[in-house]
Amino acid sequence: MEQLILASGECDLTQQTVCAPADVTELFEYRIPVFEILGFPITRTVFLMFLAAAIVAAITFFGLRRKAVVPGRFQAAVEALFGFVRDEVAIGIIGPHGIRYYPYLLAIFLFVLVGNFFEITPFVNFPITSRMALPASLAALTWVIFIAAGIKRQGVRYVADILWPPGVPVFLRPLVGAIEFVSTFLVRPFSLAVRLFANLVAGHVMLTLLLTTGLVSLTTIGEIGALKGAFGIAWWALGLAIFLFEVVVIVLQAYIFTLLSAVYIETSVNPAH
Repeated sequence: MEQLILASGECDLTQQTVCAPADVTELFEYRIPVFEILGFPITRTVFLMFLAAAIVAAITFFGLRRKAVVPGRFQAAVEALFGFVRDEVAIGIIGPHGIRYYPYLLAIFLFVLVGNFFEITPFVNFPITSRMALPASLAALTWVIFIAAGIKRQGVRYVADILWPPGVPVFLRPLVGAIEFVSTFLVRPFSLAVRLFANLVAGHVMLTLLLTTGLVSLTTIGEIGALKGAFGIAWWALGLAIFLFEVVVIVLQAYIFTLLSAVYIETSVNPAH
C-alpha cells in the first residue's frame, strides 16, 4: 500500500489526470532500514528477498515431505509444478543432461515466480524483480553456469568455436566470431535481465498509477465533479483489467526466464544443436 500512498500523497485531480509521485523512482527505492542484523541494515527490498526464499523453501518442504499414495491438493499441485519444470524445461530443453541442472532451474523458477507475485500481494504491492540488481544477479548466475557447463563439456574448444566458428567460410569467420562472442558473453545475460526487469517495472508503475487515480477519484468525486470522477472510475476499471493481465505476465516472465536459462545451458552442453 505504500506505493499508493506515495502516488496519492500530493494528488490533485482538478489539476492533473493521473495521480503520480514527483519522481517514479519513489515507487522502487526503499533505502531506509526496517531493522538490522549484526549491524547489517535490512531494507524492505532485502527483507522481501529473504521472504521469497523462505516461501520457496516452505513450498518445497511442505509439498514433498510426505509423499502419499493419494496426494492431497497441495502436494499434487507442487508435484505437478516440479514435474513440469523437470520434464518440459530441464529434460525437454537440455536433454538427458538436463536432470543435473534441474535443481537450479526449479529454484530460479520458484524464486522469480514468488518475487513477481509480490506485485499483486496485498500490503506488499512491490515485485522485487523490478529492482535491476536482482534480475541482473540471477542472469549473471545463469551466465556463469552455462559458460562453465560449456567449458566442462567441450573444454577450450567451447570458446574457440565461438571465436572461430566451424562451418563458416574462412573470410567470414572473424566477423561471425565477433558477433557470436558479443551475443554469447554480453547480450545473453543483459537481455535475460532486462526482459524480466522491464516487464515487472511496467506492470508495477501502471497498476500503482491507475489504481491510485481511481481510488482518489472515488473518494473526492464531490470536489472534482462527475465528469472527472467518471474518468477516474475508468482508470480504476482499466487498473483492475491490467491487474488480471499482470497475473499472466507474472507467471509468463518466470517461465521465460527459466526457459531461456535452460536454452543457454543447452547450447553449451549440446554444441551440435
